[in-house]
Amino acid sequence: MLLVTVMASFSSFAQIKELKAWLAQPLEQRAAISQTFFANKTLSKKEAKEAGALLYADAQKQFATKYNDQWEQRELKFQDHSMPFYYQVFGDKPEDGRALWISLHGGGGAPAEVNDQQYNNQKHLYDKTMKDMEGVYLAMRAPTNTWNMWHQDDIDDFINIIIQMAVVKEGVNPNKVYLLGYSAGGDGLYQLAPRLADRLAAASMMAGHPGDASPNNLYNLPFALHMGGKDGAYNRNGLAREWKKTLDSLARANPGHYLHQAVIHEECGHWMKLQDAMALPWMAQYKRNPYPEKIIWRQDNRYHEQFYWLWCHNFQPRAGKQIIAEYSKEDNAINISETYLDAIQVMLNDDIINLNKPVVFKKNGEVVKKMKLERTINTIYQSLSARIDPDYIYSAKVELKL
Repeated sequence: MLLVTVMASFSSFAQIKELKAWLAQPLEQRAAISQTFFANKTLSKKEAKEAGALLYADAQKQFATKYNDQWEQRELKFQDHSMPFYYQVFGDKPEDGRALWISLHGGGGAPAEVNDQQYNNQKHLYDKTMKDMEGVYLAMRAPTNTWNMWHQDDIDDFINIIIQMAVVKEGVNPNKVYLLGYSAGGDGLYQLAPRLADRLAAASMMAGHPGDASPNNLYNLPFALHMGGKDGAYNRNGLAREWKKTLDSLARANPGHYLHQAVIHEECGHWMKLQDAMALPWMAQYKRNPYPEKIIWRQDNRYHEQFYWLWCHNFQPRAGKQIIAEYSKEDNAINISETYLDAIQVMLNDDIINLNKPVVFKKNGEVVKKMKLERTINTIYQSLSARIDPDYIYSAKVELKL
């Protein structure tokens, strides 16, 4: 027994040693990690944590190098678009890291100078509120001047870059990221909050129009809604009242979920005289839970291949369709209660489930598979390649045929 223990310890030590040697090589000289022997061997819980930390530091360094000059110039580039941004830092940095407040300006389908003015206004819109709070307040200038400027496909990517760079440059805690938007920014917020719910701690919509947005994905995301009672253009006020009723109903049906602050400022028009600023301290009380026990994932027409601990890589998402899944630590089980896909990947780590024991996988409560999963460096690397987030490092995965 002692010999087996010593040999296992030596083997795992060798894997971490080989990983360090692999990371020490220049990028262009590294072999594909999936093809290496050490990356596909089983890890212990402790080793998975160590490997995850090493790979996260390397991925973060590479990402920061790629975007450092753009960050310093306050203008990011993604595909064919550029996005200027401005930020200022408020308060003392807490021990668990700073908050990040991403703020989307109004305007929309208008000449560039109109949106420039709205961007400049958004930079300091909540200065008075932020002086009594803490965090990095960051205003982005929309890459385009279209009516849907804040929910075009690449906005999700720009926000992802902002979050990851703010973690590196300003010590932001990725579990304290807040998104808010006013007018056209509110239009975008209605769309972005559900599809980026797994990136955010809370979100707030001010004076926007929901379009075809759905609140389903807000199951685990606190959501504030502020609207002027006299803001009748495009029926914004009427639709906000409908959303308030819907959120109230969802919260009653799902105690502890669909947390929201929905306020109709009856005497206000489109400009709410900063009464909407009450949303910021309300949002600040929440932190993201990266591993919610239950997920409701409704796919938007801007497809995402992952949501919390569910992935659908290599499977075709369908707009308007949803997946509902939950896990039980007590039963060491995963249950898929609703799906439109024939297969899905479940990404796991030791914060979600006990990987030292067999994991039970169910569909609608019926067991479809029970198996012991292996932690590997290759899976950790894959999860970080998809998203550089310290709380979305997964060491084990399974593809479920449903």
